[in-house]
Amino acid sequence: MNQQQEQLATLHEIRNIMDRSSRFISLSGLSGVFAGLFALAGVALVTWYLNQYDLLYRDIYSNSLDWNTTVFLLTVAGLVLLLALGSAIYFTYRKAQKNNHRIWDSKSQRLLVNLAIPLAVGGFFCAILLYHGLVYLVAPAMLVFYGLALVNGSKYTLRDIYYLGLSEIVLGLFAAVFIGYGLLAWAVGFGLLHIVYGTLMYYKYER
Repeated sequence: MNQQQEQLATLHEIRNIMDRSSRFISLSGLSGVFAGLFALAGVALVTWYLNQYDLLYRDIYSNSLDWNTTVFLLTVAGLVLLLALGSAIYFTYRKAQKNNHRIWDSKSQRLLVNLAIPLAVGGFFCAILLYHGLVYLVAPAMLVFYGLALVNGSKYTLRDIYYLGLSEIVLGLFAAVFIGYGLLAWAVGFGLLHIVYGTLMYYKYER
């Protein structure tokens, strides 16, 4: 019986080694936490802006949205994206250094390619939506394409992001149907889900 257990343990260890050799495992849960915090800060900034000019969220997804508000929303979204990417690079580099892993190899390259394709398509699609004045579909589209990118990239990194991706997709589809909840869905998807996911990943893999 003990011999069988030892054999199973050995097979399990071999499987883990093979899994680590084919997946990029230096993603840090802290990057998810900070991305979520930046997203919530962005939502708070947008809410403050709307209150300052006596706007309601339905004004965002109407065709009467003025140019200044559009520029402000795009600026906030861009800042959130840059800060999230910056934190992801920093914490991933720190984790890789701590574990003596290479941060730039074939695994990380495959991961980036599989993330970048859905994200790039999603970015162009959102630009097309803005061009046609379909502002109310931008937030749902961002969630859906981001979720697709996570699902697509999960083959080359921690499997846990697969479920985060599915959650983002479901949330995006919900926001596409109930367009009045677009900002709330954006806050939950890019904010709360990232914080919960990042915290779980940190305690699961880094503690």
